Amino acid sequence: MAGQRVERRLAAILAADVVGYSRLISADEQGTLTRLRALRAEVIEPNIGKHGGRLFKTMGDGFLVEFASAVQAVNCAIAIQQETEAAAAAFDDDRKMRLRIGIHVGDVMVDGDDLMGDGVNIAARLESIAAVGGLSISRAVHDQVRDRIDVAFDDRGEIALKNIARPVQVFALAGAKQAAPAKPVEAPALALPDKPSIAVLPFQNMSADPEQEFFADGIAEDIITALSRYPSLFVIARNSSFSYKGRAVEIKAVGQELGVRYVLEGSLRKSGNRVRLTAQLIEAESGNHVWAERYDRDLADIFAVQDEITLATTTAIAPAIAAAEQQRAMRKTPASLDAWGAQQRGIWHLGKANAEDDALAEKFFRRAIELDPMFAGGYIGLSAVLSRAKGTQNEEEALARRAVALDGNDAEAHARLALALVARGDRPGACAEAERALALCPNLAAAHGALGVALAYSGRPADAVAALAACLRLDPRAPSLVNRLNQLALAHYFCRDYKACVDAAERAIRSFPDFPSPYRWLAAALGQLGRSAEAHAALTKAIAVSPDAFAFQVRDCPPWFRPDDHAHMLEGLRKAGWEG
Repeated sequence: MAGQRVERRLAAILAADVVGYSRLISADEQGTLTRLRALRAEVIEPNIGKHGGRLFKTMGDGFLVEFASAVQAVNCAIAIQQETEAAAAAFDDDRKMRLRIGIHVGDVMVDGDDLMGDGVNIAARLESIAAVGGLSISRAVHDQVRDRIDVAFDDRGEIALKNIARPVQVFALAGAKQAAPAKPVEAPALALPDKPSIAVLPFQNMSADPEQEFFADGIAEDIITALSRYPSLFVIARNSSFSYKGRAVEIKAVGQELGVRYVLEGSLRKSGNRVRLTAQLIEAESGNHVWAERYDRDLADIFAVQDEITLATTTAIAPAIAAAEQQRAMRKTPASLDAWGAQQRGIWHLGKANAEDDALAEKFFRRAIELDPMFAGGYIGLSAVLSRAKGTQNEEEALARRAVALDGNDAEAHARLALALVARGDRPGACAEAERALALCPNLAAAHGALGVALAYSGRPADAVAALAACLRLDPRAPSLVNRLNQLALAHYFCRDYKACVDAAERAIRSFPDFPSPYRWLAAALGQLGRSAEAHAALTKAIAVSPDAFAFQVRDCPPWFRPDDHAHMLEGLRKAGWEG
């Protein structure tokens, strides 16, 4: 066997893998296996055949394909991703089946029907660093396809791939033909505000280490927070700009969808104790680059780098600000990146809004506090998690007060305390804290939302409507959207604008049909309008969706209600047919 000649050939290798497969299997083993089989039979295998590929290995949730041509391989990958993303749009985020794909052209060794060698290994490593729903290719592939395929690729530079001797120059699909995930509700392009407006997209983690994803997210989030402290800027909130994470997007479309003139995008690459941060500011309508910069720094200096990017960006987008003294008060940063990373993980889980993820969020926030007891962000997150549990109002408020004590200039800490005080029935205190949050950060959606909630329960519903409308405008895609719409409905109801209440409640119900509160306000408003049949149907649904929640809201006057407002709600429910 020692003298046997090893057969070699040049091939384009496509490697693909299902993202988060272990989590999907853990949550729903049978359903996940069924959907994976369907994806292979209906999407993957037909496209492989159509583009002249040969499937030579499957590994549970992954597969390897050989092509004679790089063009065929890339065309096949794009088609598979387009169809996979379209299929995923029909499922909730925690059930979506999405792929990462990597492609390399190189020398491979033939072993029967199997292929081995660096050509295969590099393709697999490229897959591991691809964006969710995206495609990473090597320079060898890019050189062969760049003039033959009508798609654009972004140069991500040389990246050290695990167990590969030399760095590989990597290109990522920019999305000229890649389908973006379908949005559940189509919205018209938003008008540009009078102020200079900006959206900061999530920075791409170009490191081989997936743990740096949280670090890249945190960098972009802190830039958003810093920019939001300038009263002359209109800044889109994190939750809306981060809805583009993992997607290949067109900057012009982002500008139209979020109603902004400028978009900041960038990437982060870590190597050893050094970090390279690149950022570019683009005028969305024209696609012109207004400003671009690259920062190479020791990791210990990352917060100084954030300051530098923030200053340069705001100077480019609003020259008038450049002449003014910088009055921004940056949030205090954690003493340890580990604490910050724990906080970032907690925020991610908190946004999922289910019991399992809430438990994980609580774990990470407590870990952040343990690692750095002087970091306000851990207390803010833990207070938010506990607001969803029963009988934790005292601890919720105490944690928010601790965050304010640690960093009196943190607008999110004041907004969180405002919501905790609403739950306790301290309406004047809640309004004062929300106003303080807005003074610190005038474009923070959470501050507008907290003020809207406080005003709605303080006998100032018209002012609440304005505050909640501002919140929704600044953060139109927040995970808490249903709460804001529900609060907008109750504010309209307290204004006795029952038609507007119906509109807000129905909007909430269309997007979140299992959330109980909007049905209650819909029933009360329809009752006041004399639309008896519709009112009774909404009342029946309100009780059916959550009998306990309905009973709690109507049995006694909760502390956040004024007695007159509570009686006003009960009046509408009785007109809807409630017999309490």
